[in-house]
Amino acid sequence: MGLTWMLVVIVGCVALAVCIAAVVLRPMRAERRRLRPLANSRRLTLLPEYTRAVRARTIAAVVTIVLLAVMFAGSVIVAARPTGLPTAATQYGGGDPEDVMLCIGAPPTDPAVNATLGYFANQVDTFGTQRIGMTSSNRRVIPLTRDYQYAKQTLSDYARPADQRGDVAAFSAAVSYVDYSVNLDDLLTLCLTGFPDFDQTTAQRRSLIYVGPDTSRPGGPALFTPDRLRDLAVTGGVQLNAVVTGQDSGGLASLAGDTGGRALPAGPSVVASLDDIRDHPPAARFSEEADGATAPETPDVPVLIALAAAVALAGWPMVQRR
Repeated sequence: MGLTWMLVVIVGCVALAVCIAAVVLRPMRAERRRLRPLANSRRLTLLPEYTRAVRARTIAAVVTIVLLAVMFAGSVIVAARPTGLPTAATQYGGGDPEDVMLCIGAPPTDPAVNATLGYFANQVDTFGTQRIGMTSSNRRVIPLTRDYQYAKQTLSDYARPADQRGDVAAFSAAVSYVDYSVNLDDLLTLCLTGFPDFDQTTAQRRSLIYVGPDTSRPGGPALFTPDRLRDLAVTGGVQLNAVVTGQDSGGLASLAGDTGGRALPAGPSVVASLDDIRDHPPAARFSEEADGATAPETPDVPVLIALAAAVALAGWPMVQRR
């Protein structure tokens, strides 16, 4: 187990030590009182009733101290943001949290794109820890989000028939350039940079799904080369997948293979290709200990322990009365 904010633990331990010192060193009010001598007290302390009362009081004090200590320790650990403990996030859906970025290289009127939008509009209902985003040729249509209602609504709007579809200009407005032409490498790079903290390796799995043609690279200037694109994908731990419409030149297949992904033809069933891609998500990364990796927070266990101690402490007086 690791702690993100070790300073919180240090401050908590110092505060606990100060409280204990204050209790031990400060004279108690009861001790300052002058008690009247009691005759034959030894006979009283030997009575079974007195012995049981002392035992019950000692047990109550020990249990209370232990529960308070457990609750305090659990609260401090949670505040310090622990990592490496068991968490429900690693079990939901059979894997780690995942970021899914849809990279759309064709207008929503394209049958493959339209089918993809409808597919993920339905898939959003099954998400639990995933984030989903969508990038078109020149804008971030949906930033990575867990607002599933918003994502579903946006995806559904563009998946509707043409006469009911949302503003297509908001999806991919036409932009004219003087000395530049849109190309596939730059589009994929734009989609890659939609993942947060792209310059760091994180435990959040990253999956990019491109849908569109495997267009040839223009003769004009480009912002990113194929090698630079591949380096970005590998460094960021992004699994690149593609559903290729039209002729496949082999460039996407090579890039997908280098990142552990798949490049499949749209064919007659885009849904089948998407099912195949989603059935082979990026490998779980919680167990990896790569240099520079940012482990996910796992507060589940200490939170449950602190809550259990608090409930037990609240119910302890009722147990004593019985």
